[in-house]
Formats: sequence, C-alpha cells, structure tokens
Amino acid sequence: MMKRKLAGLTLATLTSLSLVLSACGGGGSNSGTASANELEQIKKDGVIKVGTMGTYPPYTFLNEQKEVDGFDPDIAKEIAKRIGVKAEFTTQEFSGLIPSLQAKKFDVVVSQVTITDERKKQIDFTDGYITNEVKIIVNENNNDITKLEDFKGKKVGVGLGTNDETYLRTEVLPKVGDFDIKTYDDVITSLKDLDAGRIDATINNLYALKPIVDENGFKIKAVGEPIKSDEAGIALRKDNAELQEAMNKALADMKSDGTYDTIFKKWFGEAPSK
Repeated sequence: MMKRKLAGLTLATLTSLSLVLSACGGGGSNSGTASANELEQIKKDGVIKVGTMGTYPPYTFLNEQKEVDGFDPDIAKEIAKRIGVKAEFTTQEFSGLIPSLQAKKFDVVVSQVTITDERKKQIDFTDGYITNEVKIIVNENNNDITKLEDFKGKKVGVGLGTNDETYLRTEVLPKVGDFDIKTYDDVITSLKDLDAGRIDATINNLYALKPIVDENGFKIKAVGEPIKSDEAGIALRKDNAELQEAMNKALADMKSDGTYDTIFKKWFGEAPSK
C-alpha cells in the first residue's frame, strides 16, 4: 500500500513538474518570437552591424585613416541614421560575407551583393540600391578579345563567390566553350595579373576599376558593349520583415529627398541614371 501511495505521489509530482515546465517552455517560445524582431534589438543596442569587403573601391575600402569608407558604407551610415542607430562595420572577403551573415556575425551585408534568385533561397534583400553595367576588361595590348565568344581557350579572372563567377560558369562557359576561370579574393590582385599578362581578361564594371587603375597605373581597357547589368541590394537574414521594411523606407526616402544622388555623385562623379 505504501509503495502505491509513493508511486501515486511521484506521478502527481512529475505531472505538476511537467505542467510547470510546459508553462515555462511556452513563455520561452513567446520570448523567442519577440526577440526574433531584429529591428527592435538593433534599436535597443543603438548599433546595426554591417558586413562589407573593404577592398573594392570606390564601393567599399579602407581609407588612409584605416576607416571603412566608400559608397556602400555611406549608404549604410545614412540608413542607420534614419533608423536611429549607428553603423558598425566588419570587413572580410566577399566569399565569406553571406555565411557570416547567416552565422549572425553581423546584421546585414552592404557590399555590392547582386540580387539573384539563387541567393534569395538563402537570404533576403532590400530593394536594389544601385545598378552596375559589367564589361569585358583586357590588357591594353590585347586586341584578340572584344566579346564573350573570344574567351574560348583563354584565362579569365573573376571574384570568388561573386555573381560574376556564377555567370561565367553557368551561362558563358556552356555558350562559348572551355576557358580557364581563375578566382580572386580581391579586385586589385586580378587587375595585377591582367596587367602582367597572367590572365587574358576579367569582367567588372568601370566604376569599380577606375580608382584602382588610376592609383596603380595598370595598362588595361574595357572593350565591347556591356555584357550584363547587375542590381545590388542590402542582404539580410530570412524572416526579418521589420528590418527589411525599415531599410526599404530609408532607401526610398533617401532617393526622394536627394540624399542618394548626393552620395552617388560623391563617389562616381555623376548623377545616377534614372
């Protein structure tokens, strides 16, 4: 009889404990939902953490004071200001930016991340904030390459993990035949190789190349018509609607009040095309 009473007591105790834990679990779940609103957390902290390359002038680079500077950081700073926080930057190679974003090392990536359907499977984007035309770039003495079909049998450099790399592998290679793709972690190294004749061509946009060419005196040129145009957006983690909406509003307001044009002219010397 005593054993039955103890068993009954134990069962009752376990049942009560289970109910308490369930209640705590429910509260934890609600708390998790609340904390999932990253915009609220960013405002509470007063800082939005931004990932960027820092090696891609005039878009993103380290200035003489070793501060993160450029078009992308200026866009990020202005958006942060309109949200009511400050922007804090972390620089790393482009190929690691999206994995680091997903690992929550920063809140967003502002680093010329091209909006693609493939990337949308992993991350979300704001509305596009810049459109870039991509051209073929060759050594000044190279007259053999003027179009994509001329890549056949050549060595072509491209940024590792970029949309341009995907474009070469999935669209250009099947179309024009075999050529060697060499990947780089930064633009300046690819241009050094192009200048020295270690690769035959690269693809990029002229806004990105001009400051590097001017500073280093590379003997290179753009040839032919633009092969494609890319739209870059600010990358953020999935299911982050509040932050996405706030950033889209900030971008729209920047464009309507002229701030965006001012930033664009500062870095590219001309007004953005409408």
